[in-house]
Amino acid sequence: MGCEPPRRLERALGEMYGDAAAADWLAGLPGLTERALAAGDGLTAERVAAPGGRSSLVVLVRRADGTPAALKIAPPAARPDLERAALEHWNGWGAVRTLDASEAGASGSGASGSGASGSGASEPGADDAAGGLLLERLHHEVSLRSLPEAKALLEAAGTVRRLWVEPPAGHGFETVAERTARQSTGMRAAAEADPELAPLVEAALAARAELVEGASELLLLHGNFRQSKVLSGERAPWLTVGPEPLVGERAYDLARLVRDRAEDLIAASGGPVTARRRVKKLAESLEVDQARLHGWTLFRAVESGTRALAEGRRQMGEVNLEFAGWL
Repeated sequence: MGCEPPRRLERALGEMYGDAAAADWLAGLPGLTERALAAGDGLTAERVAAPGGRSSLVVLVRRADGTPAALKIAPPAARPDLERAALEHWNGWGAVRTLDASEAGASGSGASGSGASGSGASEPGADDAAGGLLLERLHHEVSLRSLPEAKALLEAAGTVRRLWVEPPAGHGFETVAERTARQSTGMRAAAEADPELAPLVEAALAARAELVEGASELLLLHGNFRQSKVLSGERAPWLTVGPEPLVGERAYDLARLVRDRAEDLIAASGGPVTARRRVKKLAESLEVDQARLHGWTLFRAVESGTRALAEGRRQMGEVNLEFAGWL
């Protein structure tokens, strides 16, 4: 089977890690994939899932008994070890299930430390591990984004609440305070580079300081939960994929969902009103403090916007910052 990575993945890795580092990891991807397949005891590759995600290669495979599965190959900097630890703790409850953790090769560094995908990793090739995750196969082409917005938000709310459980004892997940402290550095740099961003960045950082000070929950969170991360399955109608796990309060996890389909809201005349209404509805439906959800939504929108600008994704950056301005 050819192992040609989707263009979307090549482009995204270049944005996150720089073209040279991304090219180095991509050059070794065929070998990583072959080793992960060989470690799987009878895995047969069918094809690469396309267009795929922004941080990993997903190969659709068959196990020795013919069962369909998916083999996910991610750069070590994306911390597939932490993703594995979270998925194994959820054990299929609201999330995709891992299949025999020993099969797809070691992820390399154990479930300790911090630095999940999209949260400050520096290079995709920090060690030589393949980072293979063998997962149950879902319908990767059918996510909650295929549903009308109201239905999608309802299903998303029902799915994410299943993930909010006590973290495993002795876990190595970073906290919301730790992750957002690292992210704050990039936000300040963005404000220094473009003074027009300073008011939004200052408001987001002030909200974060207050929220961290008053935080009380320490639950296992998905970390990047949104409609496109919830796929159709056979075992359950909808299952979550692609966690960037951490521990903290539910409002932080829910904040990314508030911003879903922001580009559609911006194109509509009632976008600001709809955005604020969405904060209220999600807070009420999941019994989350509305003020805390509002604050984390502001912080995460500004952080995503400034990071997108830094990575050269100007349109996405401007969408997120305009959304933040509505709040």
